[in-house]
Amino acid sequence: MAIDYVKRDGVAYITLNNPAKANILDKPTSDEISEAWTDLWEDPAIRCAILTGAGDKHFCGGHNLAKRENITEEEREYLRTKRLFWPLGGSVNGQKTGVDGRFGDHYPRVWKPVIAAVNGWAAGAGLYILLSSTDIRIASAENAKFKFSLLTQGWLGHGPGASLLIKQLRYIDAMKVLLTDEPFDAPEALRIGLINEVVPHAQLLERAEKIARHICTLPPVAVRMMKEFLVRFGDLPTDQAWQVQTLMNSLLIQTTIDGEEGRQAFQEKRKPNFTGALRKRGEAWPEFSEEDAKRLDDAYRSGEF
Repeated sequence: MAIDYVKRDGVAYITLNNPAKANILDKPTSDEISEAWTDLWEDPAIRCAILTGAGDKHFCGGHNLAKRENITEEEREYLRTKRLFWPLGGSVNGQKTGVDGRFGDHYPRVWKPVIAAVNGWAAGAGLYILLSSTDIRIASAENAKFKFSLLTQGWLGHGPGASLLIKQLRYIDAMKVLLTDEPFDAPEALRIGLINEVVPHAQLLERAEKIARHICTLPPVAVRMMKEFLVRFGDLPTDQAWQVQTLMNSLLIQTTIDGEEGRQAFQEKRKPNFTGALRKRGEAWPEFSEEDAKRLDDAYRSGEF
């Protein structure tokens, strides 16, 4: 198996497991991680995921750069040109769509929180997967290293990394990473905002699990809708994003029971039990008397309801 994939108490654990080859994203690994993303997205019991690498040297060293032996250089150039103009059906920019039709099979965004436990080098596609598929990033103080690995190869790259980097970091920090292509360590990654925390290597998974366990206590539908809202609509002008947020929030309150459970738990001073259960569609509202209609209109205009 190219990855280890286990599910435990609401958390899915994806471990890239080919340390002898830097946990690279070769074809078997890409296929297996795509299946894992789909499985954890479709499993209602999973509320959070942790992505890490096996060993203490590499999180993910990038794509497999080894060339297929039975293809000549001329044929390889032909295939690359063909992929540009005639990409396969069910693919995006040459990658199978997998669980996410926008970013391909191993760069997806699932609407569940993904925590990265960066145990070693995150280079090339290993860095891109952090940018595309993870939401919270914890790094090993001793072992985590980062490198974009494009310009030093003479490339701009096929992955979404550069555009994601410029969106997630300050312009000057993103440009330094991209234009110098120099490696940097965990403290520098923390300074520029690429990661959230730096912890001793021995505490890396423990810290990731602590965050994951907390997320598992939160209302699952609201969590996934918060992530989707920010990823899909966060770049809209504020008034437009606010409108989308209001519609999503109203939908959440009306079609799940967690919103009411949160309010009742607060009033009763107890710990909420969020299940993500969906409501049944109910009857139409009754016709209100003139007196009730006025009373409700006053409440509506006051905003106190």
